[in-house]
Amino acid sequence: MKGHVVSPPPRLRVLVVDDEPLGRRRVVELLALEADVEVVGIAADGSAAIDAIRTLTPDVVFLDVQMPRISGLDVVRAIGAASMPATVFVTAHDQYALNAFDSAAVDYLVKPFKDDRFEAALNRVRRRVASDNRERIHEQLLELLGRESGASTAPAPAVTAPANKPTYLKRIAVEMPGRMRIVQVSQIEYISASGPYAELHVGSHRYVIRESMQQLEEQLDPERFVRIHRSAIVRLDLVETLLRTEGSEYHVQLKTGVTLRVARSRREQLEQVLGRSR
Repeated sequence: MKGHVVSPPPRLRVLVVDDEPLGRRRVVELLALEADVEVVGIAADGSAAIDAIRTLTPDVVFLDVQMPRISGLDVVRAIGAASMPATVFVTAHDQYALNAFDSAAVDYLVKPFKDDRFEAALNRVRRRVASDNRERIHEQLLELLGRESGASTAPAPAVTAPANKPTYLKRIAVEMPGRMRIVQVSQIEYISASGPYAELHVGSHRYVIRESMQQLEEQLDPERFVRIHRSAIVRLDLVETLLRTEGSEYHVQLKTGVTLRVARSRREQLEQVLGRSR
């Protein structure tokens, strides 16, 4: 008798969604190295992603969170958690990543991510798909949507608008060699710009993230943090003294002893904020 021919396991059918061409290319190139993966579609916006998920029925979606008009979370709402494939959120904003991680329903990648972190995410998805634990995955996606919107977790028949209530960063994920460090925002003393990166100063430690000062300023609670210069954001409760130096320049001295320059355009705003906080 001839031996039975063992069929190879089915390939993972993957959809890649990102509004940035470089972001799409990065994920597609990494997936091309995997023998058990087939990229069945690429979408450049949320609307195209919704159509692709419905028509292509992929096993896995690498889904960018921050997209104009229709975000990644809006895509999940429009499809409905019960119909969503296994999803890896790709994000430059850690609060989405941490919510996804906390849900344990999906994995996440924080841009810029390394090859080994991508491989870990893909392996996690492989295990999820193989486990056939779809019901629990859908429940947890619903929980994630509920936390983001504060609304009912019933699947939405159409794209719904994000909640208007502002949410501010509580934790920041910092990619480090072989691990990820979670920095509590409440422990940050100040943030300084370093080219395209930002440095989080926590005691004697500095943590580098690829985030603009503008993005951080928008995501931090203005009652707790204030931008004093294009290259500096400080925690208000650590500001001890506002100093005027020769040449009519202003600086703030923190309780830690650190002195930082205040831009003239920011001085009046800082004085008002300090006046309110005392």
